[in-house]
This record gives sequence, structure tokens and C-alpha cells, in this order.
Amino acid sequence: MRSLLEVNDIGLYCPQADVYIDPWRRAERALITHAHSDHARQGHGLYMAHKHSEGILKHRLGNIRLENVEYGQKIYMNGVEISFHPAGHILGSAQVRLEYKGEVVVVSGDYKITPDGVSAPFEPVKCHTFITESTFGLPIYDWKPDRTEFDALQRWWKHNAEEGICSVVFGYSLGKAQRILRNLDLTQGPVYAHGAIIEIHKAMAHTGIEFPECLPVDKSIPKENFRKALVIAPPAADTENWLRQFVPFKTAVCSGWMALRGTRRRQNAHKGFAISDHADWKGLLYAIESSEAGNILITHGYSDTLARYLREKGMQAEVLNTLYTGDAANENTEADETVH
Repeated sequence: MRSLLEVNDIGLYCPQADVYIDPWRRAERALITHAHSDHARQGHGLYMAHKHSEGILKHRLGNIRLENVEYGQKIYMNGVEISFHPAGHILGSAQVRLEYKGEVVVVSGDYKITPDGVSAPFEPVKCHTFITESTFGLPIYDWKPDRTEFDALQRWWKHNAEEGICSVVFGYSLGKAQRILRNLDLTQGPVYAHGAIIEIHKAMAHTGIEFPECLPVDKSIPKENFRKALVIAPPAADTENWLRQFVPFKTAVCSGWMALRGTRRRQNAHKGFAISDHADWKGLLYAIESSEAGNILITHGYSDTLARYLREKGMQAEVLNTLYTGDAANENTEADETVH
């Protein structure tokens, strides 16, 4: 890696600015790309993140010291110019751009190329070094248009409702849940949400971005109320104890991993929809090429495969080892979500 950034036991570090980007251990100052728990951890002295992440970070991390940043706003730390740019991953997600003495490095965090109507669309940022994720860094990951998958989800719900069966859909409470609510026709039947999703929406209220109202799941609700309903829940809620209140029910998982049938079988879902908050293979290549970077560093995911492919294309690329997990293939838990 060039001298502007380095990796140590705490995380990705800029010595000149004395600041970390998404550190995995306690740091005095941390630039946070987004509010998912593998990138925004507890214990830092100062957090800096896009303003739309404020409510979520405080909800998940407590009473932290936080400075809000606008997209494109320039911040200076000991001569290093720092700015945040849309990553398209989830609400408030950002790429971090650092410039010092003519050298420009961009840290992507997690990102998605296609607009989703919730997060600010991905913005290509030109740089000398581009540090990219590779969660779905294999050619087999080739997303269908979002509309295709959401229409299929709509039909699945409709079919279940006609048979008096509850449709339980699992997707991350921060990111996937908001997209499901924004992209389905919710007049089809009652819509309920797990408590973790309700709380995330409360934490997002300061952004001014509104989501369709849904009813909170409560064990006091009669089972017949769920017969034609759609229930949205995080993966951590996929337990026998929580699901029995919806009997009869069918389950679906919304995740990029659902592009592979074997993954769906391992998760025991009745249905899978390949809806992801990450770039697919083509999206990763688009972001890399759009950066015009001469040096590509690849973090969490299929980093070895992507690095080898880029080198075969004549590009300078290598793996950068971090503790980020991206969209973990086993989505049965979310460490910071409580099952209700």
C-alpha cells in the first residue's frame, strides 16, 4: 500500500491525518463509511459519518461523540483533504476520499451500483488507489433487475395469501427491509415488521426520508391476523420459537446469496430472492474501472479471485486483509439485533 494509508492492529490508518477508517478496534478518531456493525464498532473517541447515519449509529452504539458530514464536504486533518461520497449501499453509506500532496486514495466501504430509491446513488470517484470490497466478487453473481425480483416477491406473497398462509421475509433490518417496503404494493394485505426494523425506522426519522408504515409484530396478535400478511424480519429472528406465532407460514430470504440454489437449501427457506445491497461482479468491475485507479486493493469477499482477474487484465491489484465481513454468507445472525 502507498504511504497515505496503512493497516495495523486497530484498522485502516492514515498516519498523516492520524485518523482511522472503519477501525475494528478502539481508535481516537474514526471515519465511518456506514452503520453496519462490521464497519461501525463501539468504543471510538470520535466518530465522523454522513449525517443520515446519525440516528442509526446512536441507536446501535449509544451516546457516542459524533460529527455529521455532508456528501462532498471537505474536511482537513493535518493537510489531508477528506471527503465523503455516496456509496449506494444503505442510507448514509459513503466512500471516503483522502488526498495529500497530490495523492488520492478512495476507501469504498460497502457499495452498490444500481440506484435503490433509499440510499444516495453510487458516485464514481477518480483516484490513484481504490480500496474496494469484493463480497460478491465472482462472475456467477450477476443480479437481475431489482424490479424483476421484487415482482417475484410480490407474486409469492399473493399466492400465499390466497391460500391463507403468512409470508415471512428475512432481510437485514438496515438496508434490505427499507427496500422491501419501498418496492412492494403494500395494499395487497397487512404488513408487519419485527421490532428491530421498527426501531431502525425510528432512528431514521431525523433524515426526513419516510417509509410506508407497518405494524409491529406482537405475540398478543391473533394468528388469524397473519393469514394473508407479509412479515418482514431480520435473519436473527429465524428461530422456531419466534416463527410459531405465524403458523401456517412460508419463509423467504432476500439476499445476494440466494442467486445460488444451494445457499437457499442450507438456510431452509421456502423461497429465495437475489436482492442485494452490494455490487455484483459487473458492478465491482464498473466501480474499479470508473475510479481510473492505477492501484487496486481488495478487501472482504472473494478478494483473491478478483485480484487475480484484475492482474490478468494488466492491472495492479492485491488483497488487503481486514476484519470486515460484508454480507456474511451465513445470514442467520446479526450481532447487534435482538430477536422480538
